[in-house]
Amino acid sequence: MARLLNRLTDLQVRKARTKGMHADGGGLYLRVAEGGSKQWVFRYNVNGRLRDHGLGPLHTVSLAEAREAALQCRKLRLQGIDPIERRRASLAAVRASEATAATFAECATAYMTAHEIKWRSDKSGEQWRQSLTAYVHPIIGSLPVALIDTPQVMRVLEPIWTAKAETASRVRGRIEAILDYAKVRGLRAGENPARWHGHLDHLLPARSQLGKVKHLEALPHTEVGALMVQLRQRDDVASRALEFLILTAARLGEVRGATWSEIDLATKTWTIPAERMKAQKEHRIPLSARALAVLQGLPRTGSDYVFPGRNGQIGNHVLPELLQRLTGTDATAHGMRSTFRDWVAERTSSPREVAEAALAHVVPSQVEAAYRRTDFFDRRRMLMQSWADFCAKPAAASGKVLPIRAEAETR
Repeated sequence: MARLLNRLTDLQVRKARTKGMHADGGGLYLRVAEGGSKQWVFRYNVNGRLRDHGLGPLHTVSLAEAREAALQCRKLRLQGIDPIERRRASLAAVRASEATAATFAECATAYMTAHEIKWRSDKSGEQWRQSLTAYVHPIIGSLPVALIDTPQVMRVLEPIWTAKAETASRVRGRIEAILDYAKVRGLRAGENPARWHGHLDHLLPARSQLGKVKHLEALPHTEVGALMVQLRQRDDVASRALEFLILTAARLGEVRGATWSEIDLATKTWTIPAERMKAQKEHRIPLSARALAVLQGLPRTGSDYVFPGRNGQIGNHVLPELLQRLTGTDATAHGMRSTFRDWVAERTSSPREVAEAALAHVVPSQVEAAYRRTDFFDRRRMLMQSWADFCAKPAAASGKVLPIRAEAETR
């Protein structure tokens, strides 16, 4: 009577050359391929369909080891378990275990890499890196992202929540975004412990309860003329850049990144492409006579940047530090936009829509945005020339409201 199990011998296994399946019994086969390679296979039936479960090559798995593996497969079949599906599940569990071992800091780096292209300036990415390095990574950066919970998030936020409210709020939002990213990537499960509504709002006071939000410091418009006198007495790129920023009411990043290719001296226009604008929309700025003079007086160093620095564009802190040094105040470069806006409101008859267009502000109302078909460019040209004229006055001007007339365009 033929043996049902252990039909093959070690010698037969070593000498087997015939292509095909050589049965050892109990579903175990030695499969010999065309080129002579040999593989152990456990063959079984699932709902009338044959399945071959590889147990490894002969050069790695011995006959005795193959028989033991086949025995374990037969035991699984008695339990109604498919050995192939069991292996797949085991591999998936291993991969999941490896994935969940990723640390919070590693996920933060992956998140920033994935989103950097959407950030409108290098400054955004740098702010993320600095805040995470300063406040988050020292506490939870080395922990597995799968294990981050509410107490650990609170360990990050509590020390800075009242002392640095604005920073703490941004840090919380960044932690929440990174943990959401990790969940989508399968690196963690469950609710986000950094979410605010319905969660942390029960543990921390709202920012509105921490006192008035401090806005960026703005220089009174009556003091701009005196500042301009100081700037025009200086002969350096930073002074020209700060003067240009004030004259154009542009953002710091827009001035720092300005290139000569954006400047059209013939039409007296500076066109900032959409990818460099906060609202992701191209913005044209009419240049006053003084703004043109600033550009025409700049040396052409070979750099495409209008205001070059040591590493390309002028440094991020150069203009704010110069402004504060010259004025002796905490005024910020961005606050100069508020200075311009205050001047428009208090000293001109220019409509709000024109002032908002000059600042490239997004129209808050969707209905209003749908009906607005102009950027008021011609009216803004007159407004910016009037602003330049005001800035040229060394002493505070009278409180008289100035009408913005067409004649201003020819000044």
